[in-house]
Amino acid sequence: MKFVLAFILVLLSVRLALAQGKPSPDVRPDLTVAADGSGEFKTIQQAIDSVPHDNRQRTIILIKDGVYHEKVRVDPDFITLHGQSRQGTRVEFPQGNDAFTNQPDKIGRAVVNINGSDFVLENLTVENTDGVIGPHAFAIYGHGDKTVIVDCNVWSQGADTLALWGDRSGSYQARLDIRGSVDFVCPRGWCYMTDCTLHQVNPKADATIWHDGARDRDMKLVLRNCRFDGAGDMPSWILARHHHDAQFYLLDCNFSKTLSNRPPLRVIYPLNHGEPSEADKKRNHDLDSSNIWGERAYFYNCHREGGDYAWHRDNLSSATNSPAAAQITVAWTFKGKWDPERRDGPTIKKVTEQNGRFEVVFSESVTVKGKPQLILKPAAVADYVFGSGMDTLGFAVPSGREGVPVELDLQGGAIVASEADASLRAANLSLP
Repeated sequence: MKFVLAFILVLLSVRLALAQGKPSPDVRPDLTVAADGSGEFKTIQQAIDSVPHDNRQRTIILIKDGVYHEKVRVDPDFITLHGQSRQGTRVEFPQGNDAFTNQPDKIGRAVVNINGSDFVLENLTVENTDGVIGPHAFAIYGHGDKTVIVDCNVWSQGADTLALWGDRSGSYQARLDIRGSVDFVCPRGWCYMTDCTLHQVNPKADATIWHDGARDRDMKLVLRNCRFDGAGDMPSWILARHHHDAQFYLLDCNFSKTLSNRPPLRVIYPLNHGEPSEADKKRNHDLDSSNIWGERAYFYNCHREGGDYAWHRDNLSSATNSPAAAQITVAWTFKGKWDPERRDGPTIKKVTEQNGRFEVVFSESVTVKGKPQLILKPAAVADYVFGSGMDTLGFAVPSGREGVPVELDLQGGAIVASEADASLRAANLSLP
């Protein structure tokens, strides 16, 4: 059974990596969840709770096909939740936000609640089954840094379906199918989305996407090659809005004919555009301090079925520094500080020796799977003894043996980048 599970994960990893156009290291799951009892854990939360709170290693949790009626809270960093199949692995729970506010629990207001950083969610379905169109019903909610979600269905009938509010480095999503009502994609900080489909279930929704980039003028939400669809027969739902300073970039996106002719704008109360009450005036005044950079919505090659609107014509030339469409990459989005689509793996910077031990220093934090060895010339080996989750790995030299390092042998295991990425990055083992 363990061989079968390992083989399943390898096949899935290879398939997902091929979608990114690069090879994948052969990495087996660290933990397995199976609702039928065939894994180490029956629930996802049990598996997550078994990981140390101060975890520094990329920990892969394989979730076998099945329906998991649970809410999940992720506190440790460097966790990957990998479904056996996108349609067959389902995490679902009915959780209205009002019900949570009235009776909170320790897990959170969403089906998947992300507190840890460098979190990866891939190849499964997350659904908030509260089933009411309109009110807030989070499917995924989090404040973690560097959150990656790929190849998933993220569904709700309510508002704020996908709410990633960590604004230190940002979040990345690819190949998602997302459903929801008002502001159902609503990131804060930096966010890049590609090849996603967004289904607006509420024909009267005030907006489909929302952004808060008030803390840093460079913060932005970039959507590339995304498809927007919406309920109804006539133009009704609105594309985007913001309460605080925001910055939208939409490139190569397509809109259904039901998109209304209303450009992205700041929210002004009351929402019905009537005479503002004193409370509305105060609320608008309070928001003035976080709306200082003006309307920033930029488009390139975006088209609507049934005819384009003037407000989504190409206008990148009006953005800061007038970027060309080809310049708007993942790395550009995150100011060069993070690139979850990068292809290069960690490299070995140097190898030092002291006190009968070699230390191999990498260009970034790495995670060790298995028991690699450092091959020494003329005829000795140094066994791995420490360092997974750091940038330096230690290898012990047997007493009475010595030599010069010539090769790092994985012994059937792997050394991968610990950072959250769209797919695992294997380390380059060339010695300097």
